[in-house]
Amino acid sequence: MTLPSLHKHELLQREYGQSTFQLVQQLRDIEDRAERTRRAQQIVQLIFRLQPSLRDQPDGQQKVWNHLFEMADGELDVDSPFPLAAPANQTKPARVAYPSKGPKLRAYGRAVEQLIEQAIALEDPTEREQATIVIGRTMKFLYRSHNKENAKDVTILKHLKELSAGKLALDPAQVDAQNLFEFTTSPGGRPAPFIVPQPRQERENRRGSSGGNNNRRDKQRRGGKKGRQEPQQPPQ
Repeated sequence: MTLPSLHKHELLQREYGQSTFQLVQQLRDIEDRAERTRRAQQIVQLIFRLQPSLRDQPDGQQKVWNHLFEMADGELDVDSPFPLAAPANQTKPARVAYPSKGPKLRAYGRAVEQLIEQAIALEDPTEREQATIVIGRTMKFLYRSHNKENAKDVTILKHLKELSAGKLALDPAQVDAQNLFEFTTSPGGRPAPFIVPQPRQERENRRGSSGGNNNRRDKQRRGGKKGRQEPQQPPQ
């Protein structure tokens, strides 16, 4: 028995059970063809009884008969309702492409390298500078997470220059003075989301509207106190 046939037998045994597989193997020892056909039909009925879901399949009957033929090593001479043939061999799936090389700096991964490639492709100098700041900030956070220690801005700028082949650069003095690579952290230690500041006029309008509501509630409370009557004393 070849290795592929052995593998198919193992799969069919798992699908139909060891006892069913042995019954099919015993069919080859029956000399009477009519008796052999009757036993094969009984085994098919047994399989459908054990796995009722096969009845709902449009080709369930043919599938089971072909599996019987396969479990009998292709030596099943019976009167079957379908031409018996072993199931066609499935083609070997194509090999999944795997990256041949890893990232240049493991702490940042391939994703940061892709961000750098996209930033280099930006034509607007302002957009490229903003993208570089965001990438540097991300690199500092990843470096801290990977090495369990804080990195100096000079180190991040050096790595950024190395990964971008010198095409992305920032002024070290500006990065240090404005803390461009620093994340604002939440109480849990994770980077907090950026909050867009609201315009001053909008904040004042909100305060005015909330203050008006509070004044209206205070007036209602004071008015309620004035209109409230004191309980009358019972006559003595």
